[in-house]
Amino acid sequence: MSHTLGVRQAQKLQTRQALLDAGLRLLENQSLSSLGLREVTRAVGVAPAGFYRHFQGIGDLGVALVQEALGSLHAMIQAILDEQDDAAEVIQRTVDVIAGHVRGHRAHIRFIARERHGGVQLVREAIAAELDQFATEVSAALGAQPLSAGWSADDLRMLAELYVDRMLMTATAFMEAPAGDTGAEARIARTARRQLFLMYLGRRHWLDGQVVP
Repeated sequence: MSHTLGVRQAQKLQTRQALLDAGLRLLENQSLSSLGLREVTRAVGVAPAGFYRHFQGIGDLGVALVQEALGSLHAMIQAILDEQDDAAEVIQRTVDVIAGHVRGHRAHIRFIARERHGGVQLVREAIAAELDQFATEVSAALGAQPLSAGWSADDLRMLAELYVDRMLMTATAFMEAPAGDTGAEARIARTARRQLFLMYLGRRHWLDGQVVP
């Protein structure tokens, strides 16, 4: 009996993943709000009623895609923030990680970029929650670094949100570059490194006695 249940569970997970993969493919050239449930089930070869064994609706499928797109980044970003190398090396590593993630998940990044301000509230909220969690994690990591001595919690949060927003914009830029265009990728990477280094310099001098509005 347990073997049968195991097989059924594996088949259920396989079908769920097939629905996610089909949805992502169909979203390459359209928004989630225009995606029909029957389009997804037809692509997988299951009855429309079978969709509801895995998702409550298209919005729920979109939330699962958000988790699939961004969930794996938490550990990678944390590992970078925990590095003790100099700023230039950490910035280089950050940009390399973003570029590599986009190469392996271009469709996911396209989905996030489009749906961050898209028409499906459930998905907008899921993306916002993931980015908020990123900001929380980045803020905590920055606060543990000696360079943040004397910083207020509000200022650390502000800096963390700047970093998260810049990383997302960099990922979007890599995604929009023609696949395989190494020249375009190199230009995007250089700009991203310079932007992050400018933020680093601002961080170093934030508490230099200036009056901040």
